[in-house]
Amino acid sequence: MNPPKTDARRHHDPDVRGFASDNYAGAHPEVLAALALANGGHQIAYGEDDYTASLQQVIRGHFGPTAEAFPVFNGTGANVVALQAITDRWGAVICAESAHINVDEGGAPERMGGLKLLTVPTPDGKLTPELIDKQAFGWDDEHRAMPQVVSIAQNTELGTLYTPDEIRAICEHAHGLGMKVHLDGSRISNAAASLDVPMRTFTNAVGVDILSLGGTKNGALFGEAVVVLNQDAVSHMKHLRKLSMQLASKMRFVSVQLEALLAKDLWLRNARHANEMAQRLAEGVRAVHGVEILHPVQANAVFARLPHDVSERLQKQYRFYFWDEAAGDVRWMCAFDTREEDVDGFVAALKEEMAR
Repeated sequence: MNPPKTDARRHHDPDVRGFASDNYAGAHPEVLAALALANGGHQIAYGEDDYTASLQQVIRGHFGPTAEAFPVFNGTGANVVALQAITDRWGAVICAESAHINVDEGGAPERMGGLKLLTVPTPDGKLTPELIDKQAFGWDDEHRAMPQVVSIAQNTELGTLYTPDEIRAICEHAHGLGMKVHLDGSRISNAAASLDVPMRTFTNAVGVDILSLGGTKNGALFGEAVVVLNQDAVSHMKHLRKLSMQLASKMRFVSVQLEALLAKDLWLRNARHANEMAQRLAEGVRAVHGVEILHPVQANAVFARLPHDVSERLQKQYRFYFWDEAAGDVRWMCAFDTREEDVDGFVAALKEEMAR
């Protein structure tokens, strides 16, 4: 059968790549093939389809027999639904000051989720039991939002990683204080690839109660999932997902993408490649006099400091964002489709601009 004709036309150059975000990348061809496979015919709506049922088995293979996935549209939605599921109306969430839920979600956890964020400054984006204690108090104080959850990100917003033992210590500390633990895993695949361990090693195996599982940054067209790891920690997930406008009617098209990534090793192949490109980028940048790498390059992000005017000129050739424009700090992200020649071309352009 010939492919169907379309009036759509391409509006971009598919050979152009930048370093602004792994969200800039398209969908992996294997994910697109899975979407086509799931298309055609009728499937029950709102998650009672065969693809969502199959996804549950895949998720349990990664996170244990009691894990349950709730596909959603996007990462902010996943975080808001997950945090609502483990807090009361008067509850608060302890997180790093640099956490995505605090700085990059438009206030959604507080405005849409109705919960309070209690932030802690950190040098590297990572919480510790000692840092948690800076906000873990006042449970009986009716004038203060009650700390009920610790939220961490793996990897963090600064590209750094927790070891499994560090997350275990956080979970033991939080649980000892009567709190639950949420992990924002928008780039969990990159973390697992870098640590060279299964995702369960730093989630359910060490005490994480609920997980926001990313797909879009690792090759999906759209779609993430809330994964409940501790069934006793949550309540009314199905109702919260609907109330939060995250229930997809044609859920099979979210589920089949996550299945395509997770059923075998596509998630790991994509993440390893992105991480390798970030290492290649970091190695090239270190050789450029006057450019400082700010944080350990542990996943697919490189944070650097360089003259502001150099960044502005370089941005005309390659897209990337300032992280702290006043300080001259920038963030460069690599994706599953970043090529060696993309990295080498960027480093060459950086050297040229720095020499001007």
